[in-house]
Amino acid sequence: MTPPKRATERRGRARGPSRSIRLKRAYDSAAPGDGKRILVDRLWPRGVRKAAAHLDGWRRELAPSEELRRWYGHDPTRFGQFRLRYRVELLRQRDALASLVLEAERGPVTLVYAARDSATSNAAVLRELLEELR
Repeated sequence: MTPPKRATERRGRARGPSRSIRLKRAYDSAAPGDGKRILVDRLWPRGVRKAAAHLDGWRRELAPSEELRRWYGHDPTRFGQFRLRYRVELLRQRDALASLVLEAERGPVTLVYAARDSATSNAAVLRELLEELR
């Protein structure tokens, strides 16, 4: 017996990054299509005024631990190991993850982060996990 298909597969859409969970740098302007904008970094982005960030929330508990953040230091050669360690940390935050999944099911959610490279950011890892939980 084959397992049931995910809702997105039943609708015929290709799997890939969700349109309802987006990534955006804190230094980029907010757009009407961003939906709920949630900062997912432990530290406030340098030089960004709170009013200019147009955030709907700040989920520090979903950011990498201080120890992991310092160890990683956005070194691309460490990203694979960072990804694994960060996912372990995230799985300890089941309630916070579940609430973010619910937000994404209600409408667009933009995960806001400060890193220069979105592909190796904590937000990319978080989005990946959220997609798996949907």
